[in-house]
Amino acid sequence: MHAKQAPELSLILATVGRSSELVRFFDSLAAQDCAGVEVIVIDQNLDRRLDEPIRHARARGLDVRHLHHSPPNLAAARNRGVEQARGQWLGFPDDDCWYGARLVPVLRSRMAGADRPDGVIIRWVEQGELPVIAPTLSWSRSAAFRDVPVASITLFIRRDLFEAIGGFDARLGVGQWFGAGEETDLVMRALRDQARIVVEPAGEVHHAFVPGQPAATVQARLAARSRARGTGALYAKHGLSAWVIARGLIAPVVRPLLKGSLGPDFAHGIAVMRGRLDGWRNWRRRHQ
Repeated sequence: MHAKQAPELSLILATVGRSSELVRFFDSLAAQDCAGVEVIVIDQNLDRRLDEPIRHARARGLDVRHLHHSPPNLAAARNRGVEQARGQWLGFPDDDCWYGARLVPVLRSRMAGADRPDGVIIRWVEQGELPVIAPTLSWSRSAAFRDVPVASITLFIRRDLFEAIGGFDARLGVGQWFGAGEETDLVMRALRDQARIVVEPAGEVHHAFVPGQPAATVQARLAARSRARGTGALYAKHGLSAWVIARGLIAPVVRPLLKGSLGPDFAHGIAVMRGRLDGWRNWRRRHQ
């Protein structure tokens, strides 16, 4: 009897609070050539809401493993999934995203490219365009906070590199006081380690993204401030220059002023500025 061949790509899908959205993701994956792909679902729910979506995925022929993790922590859940992964490459879909029709074959071709990339960033369709200018990311641009942040749903990375740089920093991200930044931190550490991370616009991932006016509610401003703490933490953790930090603190407030907007835009900018300052100051105090 032949041993089952190890997958080429492991998709680590950490989830909490959703169920039907996972069916859409599984269907988008099953509709293309997904041989050599495994999905590791990290279930952070306290109920059994994922039983039916996972049965559906397996009925579609997908290689799915179902693990539980508590308490909810996106970065820690993904790290746990990687510990169980068998693939040489890793991807990190959100529980409410879905893949373009040719993502897997495009990605497979790019991973095997002659330039031997360590990471591949694909296109987030709903954002309209890639936020990255250069075809290859660099530490010099990242240190100036250019070509970042990087969304985890667009990032695919070699497992050996992920493990070498220590995985996601569980102090950052959804569910933590520093409420974002774990994927950008991962990419920045990889680039400091001289990893080659390339951009592949032919690959497509979908995720709801509606640009527009910031919501004019206290809750929205608090959420923006929480996410901004993650950015401020990155300023401190990576020792970015005083100029880059000052620009990052001032820009959220200056942009609405230049547009003549003193309503929700300006209030949102103040929240972001305060969050970045909080994150920078508290990372230095707690972790340096």
